Amino acid sequence: MRHFARSSTCRAVSSGLRLATRGSPLARRQSELVAKRLEALNVSVELVIVETIGDVNRDVPMSELAGRGVFTTEVDRAVLEDRADVAVHSAKDLPSSETVAGMVIAAVPERGDPRDALVGRSLVDLPPGAVVATGSPRRRVQLSNVRPDLAFQELRGNIGTRLERVPPGGSVVVAVAALNRLSLASHAVEVLPVSVMLPQVGQGAIALRCREKDEQTHSVLSGIDDGAAHTAVRAERAFLATLGGGCDAPVGAYATVDEAGVVYLEAMLASLDGHVVIRRRASGDDPEKIGRELAVAMVEIDVAGELFDLT
Repeated sequence: MRHFARSSTCRAVSSGLRLATRGSPLARRQSELVAKRLEALNVSVELVIVETIGDVNRDVPMSELAGRGVFTTEVDRAVLEDRADVAVHSAKDLPSSETVAGMVIAAVPERGDPRDALVGRSLVDLPPGAVVATGSPRRRVQLSNVRPDLAFQELRGNIGTRLERVPPGGSVVVAVAALNRLSLASHAVEVLPVSVMLPQVGQGAIALRCREKDEQTHSVLSGIDDGAAHTAVRAERAFLATLGGGCDAPVGAYATVDEAGVVYLEAMLASLDGHVVIRRRASGDDPEKIGRELAVAMVEIDVAGELFDLT
């Protein structure tokens, strides 16, 4: 079931851009941040709120839902059916396929903090056997690699729901960018370094998709595109696309770009039980090539080849 509604928070004029977005507080806030950037370019904006299957089934583990498109398909459809001009996505929610037929990622604005944070107790203060709540295998695997004594429980829902469900004496794991965008950063007791917790592909980034043939919208969105952030996301997504991993796979990747345009990509993949965790790095000037080649190099390791099949 899909619901489309116009928001009163942004100006709506026929000559402006219609931004399709999920209705969660974080999704709306991210769209409002995009709207603010566009309005600075004298572009009027209207929000089109879309309900997705991932929003309707909030208590169902992500691994039981139909892939990573549960938060994006309906939003993209609003654009493809001309109910909106731009689909606003958390880049981490995008399926690993490079494109959606008829659509293109036209812009990635400046990226937020890609790291994860603990809310409740810090890693060193968690007692033996403490419970950490997270629905992410990526987070569970990496935390158990550092603290094998920890226990984990499933947790989904919006940020507010997660903050209310901190286990007694334990913690929940939340993306730092989400806390920052909702003015909830004070809840974080520890921001986990990338060396401990490699982020999800695209974490902290917002991806803006429009119709491939909509050159006017593409041109407008280019005015808020951050080249380094866009390049980094391209490298990370190429890595994930080559693996063919979904949101239930213990996969992480994080890319940075220096002033000379060199891309540095670090990636992680693991067995579901966390007994095997592999991390590798690569660098170069072609983001898609780096992502693809790093994925292939990792699966060529015997143990990794048992986890992922690229044939």
